[in-house]
Amino acid sequence: MIEVVEEIREKLKDFKNKGVRKRILITDLTPRDGQQCKLATRVRTDDLLPLCEKLDKCGFYAVEVWGGATYDVCLRYLKEDPWERLRRIKEVMPNTKLQMLFRGQNIVGYRPRSDKVVKKFIEKAIENGITVFRVFDSLNDNRNIEVAVKAIKEFGGEVHAEISYNRSPVHTYEKWMEYARELAEMEPDWISFKDATGIMTPFECYQIIKGIKEATEGKIPVLLHNHDMSGMATINHMMAVLAGVDMLDTVLSPLAFGSSHPATETIVAALQDTPFDTGLDLAKISEAAEEAKKIKKKYKKYETEYAGVNAKVLIHKIPGGMISNMVAQLAEANALDKIEEALEEVPRVEKDLGYPPLLTPSSQIVGVQAVLNVITGERYKTITKEVRDYVEGKYGKPPGPISKELVEKILGPGKEPDFSIRPGDLADQQEWEKAEAELEKILGRKPTDEEILLYILFPMQAKEFLLAKEKGELHPEPIEEVPEIAETEPGKVPGAAPVEFDVIYHGDRFKVKLEGVSVESEPGKPRKYYIRIDGRLEEVQLFPKREAIPSGQGATTTAPAQEEGIPKATEPGDVTPPMPGKVVKILVKEGDPVEQGQTVAVVEAMKMENEIHAPIQGIVKKIFANPGDQVNPDEAILRIEPYKEDKSYQ
Repeated sequence: MIEVVEEIREKLKDFKNKGVRKRILITDLTPRDGQQCKLATRVRTDDLLPLCEKLDKCGFYAVEVWGGATYDVCLRYLKEDPWERLRRIKEVMPNTKLQMLFRGQNIVGYRPRSDKVVKKFIEKAIENGITVFRVFDSLNDNRNIEVAVKAIKEFGGEVHAEISYNRSPVHTYEKWMEYARELAEMEPDWISFKDATGIMTPFECYQIIKGIKEATEGKIPVLLHNHDMSGMATINHMMAVLAGVDMLDTVLSPLAFGSSHPATETIVAALQDTPFDTGLDLAKISEAAEEAKKIKKKYKKYETEYAGVNAKVLIHKIPGGMISNMVAQLAEANALDKIEEALEEVPRVEKDLGYPPLLTPSSQIVGVQAVLNVITGERYKTITKEVRDYVEGKYGKPPGPISKELVEKILGPGKEPDFSIRPGDLADQQEWEKAEAELEKILGRKPTDEEILLYILFPMQAKEFLLAKEKGELHPEPIEEVPEIAETEPGKVPGAAPVEFDVIYHGDRFKVKLEGVSVESEPGKPRKYYIRIDGRLEEVQLFPKREAIPSGQGATTTAPAQEEGIPKATEPGDVTPPMPGKVVKILVKEGDPVEQGQTVAVVEAMKMENEIHAPIQGIVKKIFANPGDQVNPDEAILRIEPYKEDKSYQ
């Protein structure tokens, strides 16, 4: 490291003595990665447009507005058409390159797709306004980005090919240079070095950026994309500048730092009046930041305690968004007390799977399996479909070797995984034609290419969305700002309920504060309470059954509503999911014989598909859930009755 320090000193002398100037370019990520990191991607298009208008006047190299989770969340939660979002943003940003995050062969989804679908998506994205594509593969298997890179060039887009950072025994300096040389052979417009977790150290950053510039002989410009979970990203930005980086990714200050990125204003100001001056106007950027501040206030309820700087990430290497997902799943499974076990299990699963970098989709693959291992009390008792596909080579070649025990559990004794076939070739080569035919039947008309792409990538969500759109029934819940409530000291107002207190649950102490409550709910609908638990704001929807009022003022009660829908599991043959999720498929019919351990249903949880197995041998007596239904771990998807001795059911 002493040599690096001396090298930096000499570089600074050269810049001073020779008057060398190098303008650093800035790409702002606020409308996509910024709100994804800080506000769970829940910001609606109407609220993004004023921000985008202001960003268009700032002079950034590009602004990231699409891709990643935005496509999924538009359908799943916001009930918006992601293609319409892109077109509307393009209208208010005529002067700026629009950028999207592109998951290589996975596109914006969670599993590899056919080459035809990859090409068609790129063609339509460019038609609708995207210029810059940040293309990556979560395993750094560059076979998974080759088709996308060629297609982007063919349709006139700009390719930023990414290397995804991780820290493990198999990720060495030599490995990063190997990846860089592979990318250079594809002749992208830029090479991006991406630390999606925020665990890279400053001197390592300097060496890697300098090394990539040298390995590619300076022929391809290099940019740094560095999340800030450990708090080191701003330092890394400065070290990257000294190492020769050409562009930096930033986010406007209201949504910056922590799980997000260094603040745009901070980096621009830090480089002002230096040889690396960005040339950007802080006053214009500040105007855009005011819009981001309004968004942050309106969507406050989606902030979590995991969005800030947390140095523990240097130990467990788990991104904030991934932790939030794990917490949500454990909470819904009434197993939040197992969060520390789950966090400890993640590195073990990561090692078993050959140290994949923890970003989509590998972060979900690792995270969901870690949660399942903890909830079931046995490692790999339940294995997700995605983990099976991963071990079978359907996602690509992992950076390191996969656990032999896990391979044999999935493939069988003595078997070895085969990673020689490119995942795009393993995908369904007829998926476009099948989706087009299915969607035409569902909608009763010929679907557009954009609708077919929605359906291929997210079939359940797209079907629900498109049918509701056809019927004019897209009515997403309005975004309510968290209401203010009046507070007082305990005991001052007779009958007042506590709004801030400590709760001891299973031996653990939690700090709880009631931040707000919605206005009186409509009959039959829940009332919303906004509760902060250990710094994390949660929305809780309650159906009041009994309310307390001060003594002497009478009391009223409401009879509990009769339970309907999917019943609670009560029998040994009741099939239940290991965690809350949505039913994707029921693979059996009533009256079918099943073997113990047979896959009888598939449930989507944390965006991964989990195979649900029969707990006993017998006959399917009753199916309670349908595809699309939400199910919890204590609910019976279907009921199996054991055989009698004559093989009939009881």
